[in-house]
Amino acid sequence: MILITGAASTVLIAARVFNAMNRRMYAATTRSSAKSLSAESLNPRTDSNFNSEAANGTSESETRVSLRKKRLKQEDLEPVEKCSSRGFNALKEMCGLPDIEDSPYKKTNGSASSRARKLNSYIKSTEASPSASSIKTAGIPPENWKKVLEGIQKMKSSEVAPVNAVERDRTGSFLPPKERRFYVLIGTLLSSQTKEHITGAAVERLHQNGLLTPEAIDKADESTIKELIYPVGFYTRKATNVKKVAKICLTKYDGDIPRTLEELLSLPGVGPKIAHLVLHVAWNDVQGICVDTHVHRICNRLGWVSKPGTKQKTSSPEETRVALQQWLPREEWVAINFLLVGFGQTICTPLRPRCGTCSIAELCPSAFKETPSTSSKLKKSIKSKKL
Repeated sequence: MILITGAASTVLIAARVFNAMNRRMYAATTRSSAKSLSAESLNPRTDSNFNSEAANGTSESETRVSLRKKRLKQEDLEPVEKCSSRGFNALKEMCGLPDIEDSPYKKTNGSASSRARKLNSYIKSTEASPSASSIKTAGIPPENWKKVLEGIQKMKSSEVAPVNAVERDRTGSFLPPKERRFYVLIGTLLSSQTKEHITGAAVERLHQNGLLTPEAIDKADESTIKELIYPVGFYTRKATNVKKVAKICLTKYDGDIPRTLEELLSLPGVGPKIAHLVLHVAWNDVQGICVDTHVHRICNRLGWVSKPGTKQKTSSPEETRVALQQWLPREEWVAINFLLVGFGQTICTPLRPRCGTCSIAELCPSAFKETPSTSSKLKKSIKSKKL
């Protein structure tokens, strides 16, 4: 009996140790997953709460299990599954991720007064900056910035970039003035998050079908516009915005387009980059720099911009625009967009930039720091072994 009792006690002790280890592992897993819980569910336990739980016979592990079940019930997993099975543009559209031209002062679900307040705040901050209100700039220019621009210009002249075609096509010089301005607005609106040749083809299809005037677009079915502009990025949303813009141009501007920054920014789907570009191309009015993903990326790689009072990179094209206008001479504001966009499409690409063929690599603090991925290195090594 003594041996049996000893064996039983040994088994009991081992079981307790095993259960304790399981509880620790479970607690560690719960703590890591609890980071995504809402702040309300993560309120610290007070002594009174603990005492009440003890009185009710509720253990700490049971409380964690109930919290975890509650969180899982609140999650909607279906959109995540849908988003993961589609491309990047579809993922952004379905999951509600912001377009690059979705401005921080715009909210689709907000009230009109709220949007107006944010819009006025943005306009006042833009006009208050010395770079937007006068030719003089306030910031200190980075070293060798002129040499960098000259080097990029030489490289661009030897490369054929998609943006070169845009410089010719976006003006709509073959149209009467009012129609030309509307052509510029619609073409620029469709260009967001879309490759240049796809945008050009979409605008051409609208033109061939007589749908590049506000009157024609207002009368056309939204489904027809959607079919003609496909496959531009966010074509469904843009078809809706194009219809709305045409209606606004007819009712408020007698078929013309707005000519102030504030009025352009109030149009559906129009953000700072589009507004500044339309002002320049349509009205020959330069009030700011057009900053897209290429300009935003390259300026940060060159170390030309940073967040105010820090050395951190800017986190959005709008932050880059404000920082760049603090020191770049106003006479360079128009050329900088086309110059850097062409450079970004051919050499300073988003992934694996061609630093080895870049003539300004010695002036770039980011040169050769973005190395190829492991898979590409493996492919190169396999090819070299075969040779």
